[in-house]
Amino acid sequence: MDTKSNPKFGFNILLLCLFLKSHISLAADTISADESLSGDQTIVSADGVFELGFFKPGIFSYNYVGIWYSEQVVSERTIVWVANREIPVADRFSSVLRISDGNLILFSESKTPVWSTNLASTTTSGSVQAVLLDSGNLVLRADGSSTNTSEPLWQSFDHPAHTLLPGGKLGFNIVTNRTQILTSWKSSEDPAPGLFSLQLDPNGSNAYLIFWNRSRQYWSSGAWDAKSRIFSWVPEMRRNNMYNYSYVTNKNESYYTYSLNNPKTISRLVMHTSGQIRQFTWSENSREWNLFGSQPKRQCEVYDFCGASGSCNELSTVSCNCLTGFEPKSEIEWNLRAYSSGCSRITNLQYCGTAVSTSAKYRAPDVFQEIRIMSLPENNQSVVIGNISECGSICLNSCSCTAYAYDSSTGCSIFTGDLLNLQQLGTGERSGTTLYIRLGSALPLLKSVNANKRSLVIALVSETAGLLTITFGYFLWKKTWGKERARRRKNGETKTLEKERKHRKKYDEILSNVGDGDGKNDTELPLFSLRSILAATNNFSEANKVGEGGFGPVYKGILPGNQEVAIKRLSKKSGQGHQEFMNELKLIAKLQHTNLVRLFGYCIEEEELILIYEFMANRSLDKFLFDPSEKLELDWGKRFRIIEGIAQGILYIHKYSRLKIIHRDLKASNVLLDGAMNPKISDFGMAKIFEINQTEANTNRVVGTYGYMSPEYARYGHFSEKLDVFSFGVLLLEIVSGKKNAAFHRFEHSLTLAGWAWELWREGRGMEVIDASVRETCRHDEALKCIQVGFLCVQEDPADRPTMSSVILMLANEATSLPPSKEPAFSTHRNSVAVSSSPQTTPIISNNAVTISLPEGR
Repeated sequence: MDTKSNPKFGFNILLLCLFLKSHISLAADTISADESLSGDQTIVSADGVFELGFFKPGIFSYNYVGIWYSEQVVSERTIVWVANREIPVADRFSSVLRISDGNLILFSESKTPVWSTNLASTTTSGSVQAVLLDSGNLVLRADGSSTNTSEPLWQSFDHPAHTLLPGGKLGFNIVTNRTQILTSWKSSEDPAPGLFSLQLDPNGSNAYLIFWNRSRQYWSSGAWDAKSRIFSWVPEMRRNNMYNYSYVTNKNESYYTYSLNNPKTISRLVMHTSGQIRQFTWSENSREWNLFGSQPKRQCEVYDFCGASGSCNELSTVSCNCLTGFEPKSEIEWNLRAYSSGCSRITNLQYCGTAVSTSAKYRAPDVFQEIRIMSLPENNQSVVIGNISECGSICLNSCSCTAYAYDSSTGCSIFTGDLLNLQQLGTGERSGTTLYIRLGSALPLLKSVNANKRSLVIALVSETAGLLTITFGYFLWKKTWGKERARRRKNGETKTLEKERKHRKKYDEILSNVGDGDGKNDTELPLFSLRSILAATNNFSEANKVGEGGFGPVYKGILPGNQEVAIKRLSKKSGQGHQEFMNELKLIAKLQHTNLVRLFGYCIEEEELILIYEFMANRSLDKFLFDPSEKLELDWGKRFRIIEGIAQGILYIHKYSRLKIIHRDLKASNVLLDGAMNPKISDFGMAKIFEINQTEANTNRVVGTYGYMSPEYARYGHFSEKLDVFSFGVLLLEIVSGKKNAAFHRFEHSLTLAGWAWELWREGRGMEVIDASVRETCRHDEALKCIQVGFLCVQEDPADRPTMSSVILMLANEATSLPPSKEPAFSTHRNSVAVSSSPQTTPIISNNAVTISLPEGR
């Protein structure tokens, strides 16, 4: 092409070069002495794992220099280290990160140093360079030296921010007097050091991990157990096959660190703004971070998490709420879930003791708000008093008293100053006490004595006139409404009005139950309009219908942005649904795991109850498992991954989620498969919430599905985590054999699938249990181990069944020897008992065989 004929060609090339200069990352992984980093320039580690550059954590934030996972590794921008977290810069294009005087220094737009590696100049006689390693460690070393053979002059791993990466240290160096501490961000959009920190205890001979809120310790890991390689108060460290934990101590330093068994796993340990330490792993399938575990397990164990006059609630999606009569001091921080600023009074206290000014005589006295089942705050003073009314009087007559509590056994407790570390307890927790919060009257202050007398007369006249007006208006309305009602009755409309009133009352109750009792939604889920649902499903057209269960039909919907969703609509004819709707709405909104179905939102409008889920392209597991034409899609590799995924999902709800949950209806039709055949547990309508320390419970309302119920639950309504373990065992045997448990009492000699498999196993014919479609191609040792684990899960005695963490360990570890199993429950007619025969329980059997698939009888 003749460039002379196109005069714009050279200009365009110039613009392109300028653009590339400001946006392309620097060569390789290094900032050398003659190079600098500014604007949108970055450096990337050798294998492209981590990236370093300027970033803005929020829309209106300043700029920081930090390290994050590269987009090729983690699609979601995730910051793991921040250099200048206390002093941001306003303009990243005018600010420069470069080598100067043997240090890596960040200069602001005014050329002022705002952050430095702070090495003494005498320690770096030659030129140096900064190198970003694939471990996420930024090291400063002498130019030309090898990172593998020489100690770095400085490294970011010695100065962690809020994240500990594999290979990083948490401890202290006796020689350099340097301590590695993880400190939370101030909020999700402010990397400045927050209130919460984690460090290795520098005192004593034993190693402890200690959590702090400012200078207040609120959690400890317990001492390091060198034999088990865990901290004594964190036994779950023993029950994983992903991490290797280490505690190193010598004359120079002591530190805690961890590594990964699989180097390809992406994981990080974060001191979160919630005050919890959280371990995350990246899921390549779902393209999101999954929570592996957290400490303390309960959010409300974090000291003063909600600030002054804020109440922590473990069972609410919104962890913190201001007490009645209070409001957040900073709405912006609370919207970012940074609650430490606490709450302030909406109305000041009005009355204080007996020494009251004349004007105060016309003030209404302060009142007390009763809040039940609360943990008591700090700063209490015990007072020997006879009854609760005297306790309240003492508080009312003390200017500094802000709350009181009375118990017949412990007497009167008076609280002064800010109310800290408040917690709303569950109904089953015995330690809860009724707390009486002091509130100011809402009546206005009358300025002076003369003005008070005059204003008091005016006020009385005004209030009397207002009362007469209201009374007159009421009688006028009554008369008008009476005529209207008579007219409607004449026209046959009264029944319609009554029906509308009942519907409105029902949905008002649902909305109030969804929220915090004040009609405020605390699910953090979008509330969709019925119009948007109708548009997404083409008015619930049959062409969009993908299945139906006891709850009602399920439709495929397309939301704006071409997002596919599954829309579950409560059938008006459904005998079940209202309670299950509430259960799913409250539970699934609080659960986040790659092996649990995600709830996107809900709709409550007119007479509709609708839930919106992520769409599972491959429907439910039973459609592949029990259909001869479909089961060929399930090779052994896919089956084993499905087994592992289901186990991980159950372990999460039992142990690592915010709520301890028993599913109670685990079966093949309630396991959905995404486009990559990854399993996701669904249908939490029958699930039950347990207290954190609760291990078992009884019910008079047995719910679930025949064949998947454990004996103690089916007969006596007694359930625990072991109920889900039993159901998992049945499901595991179904996946291995390709046979449906429910079919055996009709077509086989044995009552159950487990009984049939057990007979073959005892005769040495275990291979015949494996589905014929995968029998020749599967890993025989792996499949036989799955059968053994299935037998262990369906034992008669709950104590003989393993926990889900043990199940995962048995499945994952080839070297693990399995304990011997006894004859499975319900394997013969001898040990079978019909559910309906028990006079102690009322069975509610699920007829929702398939969540997003065609209905199927049992």
